[in-house]
Amino acid sequence: MSTRQGGKKEDRWDTGELGRDEKYARVADDVDDDAIDAALDLVPVSIRLQRSLIDDFKMIARQQGIGYQPLMRQILTRFAVAETRQMANDLLKEQKKHARLNKQRKKKTRPQRKRA
Repeated sequence: MSTRQGGKKEDRWDTGELGRDEKYARVADDVDDDAIDAALDLVPVSIRLQRSLIDDFKMIARQQGIGYQPLMRQILTRFAVAETRQMANDLLKEQKKHARLNKQRKKKTRPQRKRA
């Protein structure tokens, strides 16, 4: 989904070009955190991290105009997607290797025809 102003609309949301203008924002009435968590399939977790790492995340998040926890979710999601992709590629390479080896073995074990 492209836009006339360049770039994908999704990217423009991520960068804040869209959706961050205060004239369109208002304080929500009676925010139901449990409903939001359920809608986004969020689960609270507890993890111990070095203070300096959290400070770095907060600085980066501030620069990007988002909270540090959404930033951490983005980073963890990117990592998980990349690792899953790499694992799938490795598995595919291994399967192709085994298929090639099996094909070579079958060629070697076939009885050779005598030429007249």
